[in-house]
Amino acid sequence: MMYNYKKYVHNLISFLYIIIFYTLLSHVLSVSFAGEKDKIFWNKKYETEAYIFGKEPVEFLREHIDLLPRGKALDIAMGEGRNAVFLAKNGFSVDGCDISESAIKKALDLATENNVKIHAFVADLETYKLPKNTYDVIACFYYLQRDLVPQMKEALKPGGMMIYETYTFENWELGFEGPKNKDYLLKPNELLDLFKDFKIIYYRELVLNNKKAVASLIAKK
Repeated sequence: MMYNYKKYVHNLISFLYIIIFYTLLSHVLSVSFAGEKDKIFWNKKYETEAYIFGKEPVEFLREHIDLLPRGKALDIAMGEGRNAVFLAKNGFSVDGCDISESAIKKALDLATENNVKIHAFVADLETYKLPKNTYDVIACFYYLQRDLVPQMKEALKPGGMMIYETYTFENWELGFEGPKNKDYLLKPNELLDLFKDFKIIYYRELVLNNKKAVASLIAKK
């Protein structure tokens, strides 16, 4: 009887290990598939001769560039490089990453066109780990990945600044162009709350030019 009991427990434990293994495996595969799907989508979107978001930086960055400490900057989800190139033109040493190879190529071409250098590289931000205590400035525009925020904070040097702008839920409510998936939209004061442990230099939530609803932040570590 004791032998059968031990065999039952052994089989049960083995079965539980199998369940755990395949659960973890399915999670890894789903993340990998999602990343590849995103890469295909953005590569197709950026495979145009024209710069689909233009060559000029986001207005919020241009207007507040003088608030940012000069040094090493990271542009997260940089797209075609308009903000990274603007940072480089203003004296920053710039890293920029994006999931799309097409976007990275266009960013490098834009840098060459403007006679500046940037370090642009492909990275899936669902799996890529930001280096700690590396950057004086991190810029993130129109990209929302909430679980990346702790890494952003750790990647900043003491005294470093975060400059961030992206869509709010109000953008969807008002029917403006932008994400329809609510996971990619900020709730009221959410961006402010995400950086509540930083010194807030500038914060706003508003509708810009009756075209988009955004939250914008500059915060110091």
